Amino acid sequence: MADAPRPAVRDRSAESLRARVEALAPWFHNIDLGDGIMTAPDHFLGDYPAFKYRRFADALPADLTGKSVLDIGCNAGFHAIAMARRGAARVLGIDSDPRYLEQARLAADTLGFPQIEFAKGDVYDVASLGETFDLVIFMGVLYHLRHPLLALDLIREHVAGDMLLFQTMQQGSVAVFDPPADHPFHKPGTFDPPAYFDEPGYPKMHFIEREFAGDWSNWWAPNAACSQAMLRAAGFAVEAQIEAETYLCRIAPVPYADLGAGAAYPARGARS
Repeated sequence: MADAPRPAVRDRSAESLRARVEALAPWFHNIDLGDGIMTAPDHFLGDYPAFKYRRFADALPADLTGKSVLDIGCNAGFHAIAMARRGAARVLGIDSDPRYLEQARLAADTLGFPQIEFAKGDVYDVASLGETFDLVIFMGVLYHLRHPLLALDLIREHVAGDMLLFQTMQQGSVAVFDPPADHPFHKPGTFDPPAYFDEPGYPKMHFIEREFAGDWSNWWAPNAACSQAMLRAAGFAVEAQIEAETYLCRIAPVPYADLGAGAAYPARGARS
């Protein structure tokens, strides 16, 4: 996925920059481009995603010198730029929306990070990148996917070299119940189902058939236990829950890998 060439920003006047920002509106990332220009100053969530990033920024490596970073679903590039500021040697952001990619290129160029690469792609195509990354960022994407566990499987198999920064919308209990390793069909001596399926902290994935907050693409809302269980099932060890819906993980052995492939079907190659 070679990054499309982009012209140098010759006219850096505030008036010209503001016009370019407005031409690419609406923005979902509110990014401070300098000269008093914010990309989404009236964002319905406030200063997003900066206010969320500040909650967990200190949990990330302060120095990424020599490291590579992949930002899946990069949107306007806020997190990719944040990692470049920490000295990452290679930063690649992918997104399926061409307008988001144009926003990201404008933001990165304006802020002095033209070396960040942005390319069209999605999580189901990560095998086509043909490389692993020291840090994979996968934030704000899982709940938009029709096949969320497959996405985690593909990330683990093809691009995760060490760390994963993961965030998803969560709903339901924040409790975490530790279920048994093997689930019996019934309580011993009865035909009654095990009671732990009704535990608030049992891993549960809520399926949203229609819309959530006016968005038809919000398909899933795991509870906290489910987010952590899915990460473990895909081969990630949760090192820390660094924000209510955000987890810092390391690669780990994939459970049951010796018994069969984790992904439901082989990864796709590059699109023609």
